[in-house]
Amino acid sequence: MTPSIRRQLIVALLATIAVAVLAAAYGSYRLARAGIDEVFDYHLRQIALSLRDHAPQSHTRLAVTDDELDFVIQVFDRDGKRRYSSLPNASLPGHSQPGFSTAETEDGRWRIYAIQLNDQIVQVAQPTRVRREAAAAAALRTVMPFLVLLPVLGALIWWTVGIGLVQLGRLAHDVKSRSAVQLEPLPLAEVPVEARPLIEALNDLLKRLSAALAAQRAFIADAAHELRTPLTALQLQAKLIERANTQPDRAAAVADLKRGLVRASHVVQQLLTLAREEPGGGSPRSYAHVDLVSLAGIVAADYTLLAESRGIDLGLGKSVANATVSGDADALRTLIANLLENAIRYTPGPGRVDIAVAVEGPRPSLTISDSGPGIPEKEREKVFDRFYRRTEFAEPGSGLGLAIVRAIADRHGASIELAASPLGGLLVSVRFPPV
Repeated sequence: MTPSIRRQLIVALLATIAVAVLAAAYGSYRLARAGIDEVFDYHLRQIALSLRDHAPQSHTRLAVTDDELDFVIQVFDRDGKRRYSSLPNASLPGHSQPGFSTAETEDGRWRIYAIQLNDQIVQVAQPTRVRREAAAAAALRTVMPFLVLLPVLGALIWWTVGIGLVQLGRLAHDVKSRSAVQLEPLPLAEVPVEARPLIEALNDLLKRLSAALAAQRAFIADAAHELRTPLTALQLQAKLIERANTQPDRAAAVADLKRGLVRASHVVQQLLTLAREEPGGGSPRSYAHVDLVSLAGIVAADYTLLAESRGIDLGLGKSVANATVSGDADALRTLIANLLENAIRYTPGPGRVDIAVAVEGPRPSLTISDSGPGIPEKEREKVFDRFYRRTEFAEPGSGLGLAIVRAIADRHGASIELAASPLGGLLVSVRFPPV
């Protein structure tokens, strides 16, 4: 069952009030007991002193029952022999030392005052039960109004908490009444201080959601634009096949169609990869420790044939023995593959591409250097934009490779820098956070 804030507050407040009332009752009881002890001790002493001239004799009896006696008087001679007791059946001890004392008996605890008057010792006793009952009654009279008012307090708290939650109800209605495209921040003018952090967090979420939806709309628009060209080319090539009258013309048209299909397939694959690697793309993936040196060697081996076919000397430079990063191995492999493929494809042969792994302080890093034409400094940030392609290159591509690299690096907390390479082309450095 979903907990109710109102119910929790009422239960907590009533429980707090009840505990406070009980604490007040206990304090009242202690204070009343201390005061009653003083009063009854005074009475004990006064009763004893009142008998200084006419102490009762053994034949004297009071016309009351034993249950009505709160005070018990005993008289002893100098030898300690009891000559009188107002309650013969009481299990009181013999005469005690002068002054106040407390004794434990079979009938309970007794408070005793003894005084020597002439040749007699007068002892006046009272059960402490009487004092406890009187103190409890006084404390109960003190806290009884609060106990009676607890239901009233509960109703008042229910009403007060309800007033305080009205604003949250209004905010909930405001959010519920919005459409899926209304992502404006919620107003903070009349929001209670306690609810402000929640509304601020919700506004931040709405802001990020608005940015994500805007990026998604831009991505879909760009993807539609990019796919329109290869799909249109495929339609034209299919018509050329239909119109081809000779076998050589038909074979050339089929070859063009196959190349168009490969290009369209590559664009679609890159789009899927980018959608998966961007924030919010797919389910969260678990990270593990990945050996960057070993992963770079595997990817370099995969691109050896492509490099040889283009006259590129692909080398795995001198690297550290071990450079471990925390991340998604498949995504990191895609990052290295995209950087390496770009370097090979845009480096004219004969040329050179080097890949190396190092550890700079606590941070592992990956560098790919080529002898190609490089990228002008003013364009180095633009190349990470989706579908950005430099027009001076005839090399076909989707313009998504470096956008995918940036998305993977951001997800792993890594930074990317582009600089001039010692080989004359471009140097790409990817620095990962320490494990």
